[in-house]
Amino acid sequence: MFTGWLSAWQQGLAGFAGFAWPWAWALVPLPLLARWLLPPRRGSAAALRVPWMERLDAVGGAALRARPHAAWWLPALAWLLLCAAAARPQQWGQAHAPPLQVRQMLLAVDLSGSMNETDMRLGTQVVDRLTAAKAVIADFLERRAGDRVGLLVFGQRAYMLTPLTLDRASVRSQLRDSVAGLAGRETALGDAIGLAVKRLREQPEGQRVLVLLTDGVNTAGVLDPVKAAELARAEGVRVHAIAFGGGAANPTLFGIQVPLAQSGEDVDEDTLRQVAQTTGGRFFHARDTEELAGIYAELDRLEPVSVAAEPVRPRVERYAWPLAAALVLALAAWPLGRRGA
Repeated sequence: MFTGWLSAWQQGLAGFAGFAWPWAWALVPLPLLARWLLPPRRGSAAALRVPWMERLDAVGGAALRARPHAAWWLPALAWLLLCAAAARPQQWGQAHAPPLQVRQMLLAVDLSGSMNETDMRLGTQVVDRLTAAKAVIADFLERRAGDRVGLLVFGQRAYMLTPLTLDRASVRSQLRDSVAGLAGRETALGDAIGLAVKRLREQPEGQRVLVLLTDGVNTAGVLDPVKAAELARAEGVRVHAIAFGGGAANPTLFGIQVPLAQSGEDVDEDTLRQVAQTTGGRFFHARDTEELAGIYAELDRLEPVSVAAEPVRPRVERYAWPLAAALVLALAAWPLGRRGA
């Protein structure tokens, strides 16, 4: 039994994490200071002097000398334990690595000239395609807490605006400042996919995701979109392709359709569908802002990847142990104090 107690004591010392409030140990000399600094209590009752007072004092002194030393060291030990409890001793808990749900997601947004077409509605306002896409993507980013998100824009050429980062506010800021035609008036789908693959290949396998939004066909660049999709598949990059615009109904005013400017080129659904199927992603076609918001909500439900986070050892409060011991000692010392009173 003694060996078991010794082993438990050694394990407790090995897992000791210190005191949360070590300054509480400064209270230890408080009873001594009170004894030295405070004046002794004087009785108000009348004193009675009898001839045998000297003999009575002698008998009382002998009785006091016969009292066990527990009459003073039990309260002293109880006070030390109270100070230890006030200092909040803590012990290291069992180490565990909680699973961390993350995604490495790259957003590719078309900034070609056709994104200036004003055939979308945002609430009650008629807006261009890029403005509608910005609003939906910004709302999508709000729900991506914990994910690393990057922003890639493309037109005649593809550019990386924001590398993969946890700072979603920076991604939203770069997206807000983007304008149609910034990267050229044409559309280089293949180059955008190729640049995304280059940036994602350094990320952990199984977490490489590209969300591609475009409203046109591949009219520029040196890399064919299908060839780029094959490259993405070889590098383990999953591409979700979104065709935006084309076939949207015109808004109505008092039941009469209001004619809006129409794009001169249609969305290349076949190529985008082949790109998504080749890489194991999904193809979507959003003809208005509501459909686009539904697509990004669907993308938000993609299966996350569980990775091992840094091991965590919680601190467990152990102040109850010295507090309980102090209570036991105080109860044990109480009869001795009453006996000597």
